[in-house]
Amino acid sequence: MGINVFTFSGNLGQDGEQRFTASGDSVVSFSVPVKSGFGDKAITSWIRCSMFGDRGGKVLPYLKKGQLVGVSGEFAARTWKNKEGVDQTSNEVRVNSLELLGSKSEVGQRGNQNSENYAAGNDGYAPAPTRPVQSKPSPSFDDLESDIPF
Repeated sequence: MGINVFTFSGNLGQDGEQRFTASGDSVVSFSVPVKSGFGDKAITSWIRCSMFGDRGGKVLPYLKKGQLVGVSGEFAARTWKNKEGVDQTSNEVRVNSLELLGSKSEVGQRGNQNSENYAAGNDGYAPAPTRPVQSKPSPSFDDLESDIPF
């Protein structure tokens, strides 16, 4: 048994697209470029992402070209034949979780008023709960006990 989880981030190459299966189920697709390597050996791989059901439809308005996203899901390298009969490979991910990244001002410039995180749930995508950030006081030597056991 193996684990198949691919997690990456990047800016959308184009707006998300919604299609419907023959049975009427929604499929939202978008592509994200992922860079690997360094210098002259750096390459960019395009990852085709698919979200099935209502959760894709709910996040579609936020999937605009240039939007920075964090994606995690099941990876598959699908092979197919082009018009000339030559084998081609497509890197695809069935999205399990999606996070809209970037500052509120960057997201706002794309038509969204607030940046939200999305996590997969049984009923689709919903804003992930946010936790308040609490600052802790810096530790000092006064915090150490006077009876050190060594």
